[in-house]
Amino acid sequence: MSKPLMAKATAVWLVDNTTLSFKQIGDFCGLHELEVQGIADGDVAAGVKGYDPVASNQLDPEEIKRAEASPIYRMRLKHNPAADGEEKRRGPRYTPLSKRQDRPAAILWLVKFHPELADAQIAKLVGTTKPTIASIRERTHWNSQNIQPIDPVALGLCRQTELDAAVQKAAKKKAAEGGVMTDDERRKLVSTETSLAMSEEPRLPSAIAGLENFSLSRDEDKPERELDKDTFFNLPDTHDEDDDEDDHGKSRR
Repeated sequence: MSKPLMAKATAVWLVDNTTLSFKQIGDFCGLHELEVQGIADGDVAAGVKGYDPVASNQLDPEEIKRAEASPIYRMRLKHNPAADGEEKRRGPRYTPLSKRQDRPAAILWLVKFHPELADAQIAKLVGTTKPTIASIRERTHWNSQNIQPIDPVALGLCRQTELDAAVQKAAKKKAAEGGVMTDDERRKLVSTETSLAMSEEPRLPSAIAGLENFSLSRDEDKPERELDKDTFFNLPDTHDEDDDEDDHGKSRR
């Protein structure tokens, strides 16, 4: 499915000027639903000016009205010759000047939370070079002390679908090579849509952690002991035989 020109700017306009759902806007603009939500929250595409798809003759106003009336309706893009072949474009990703200073933070996030990704994959996602990735990975970057890991999707450097696809591709390659994945690595392979649809696992309160195998059942082999009030309130006789003999000797004297 072809995308509108200036897809992210178009999504900004639709968020500000319509009541469409995040999924409808994402499907029309070729963005992930979470990216559209980030645009609405101001975390993604900050400072991007909205681009009117109606004024640019890419979308009919009737399509917007139909989509607003039905949440499952998917808007159709008008044929735009300028957008033909947009998905087939190859080459390094272009990063705007306003976002280039955010690339080290995105690289550190990918290196920290997705170590299975190859340098070539990180370079393609963020639009950087392998020497820069190596300097951040080895902590030899000139600004390493001030770099904080930030999700590249939140920074607008890549899409969530692209990140999920790269992670799954890296996992398949590792499995083909015979590598053993840890539980944390398996959790990272789940796409964002799947993880959001999962129900939370029940957790035990921290106060009773470690008592999962505790049982209150009685041992049937042992005879049941009858307890009465004397058992609880009478102290046991602590005198031994030597004390008894000494007491008898003193009494004879």
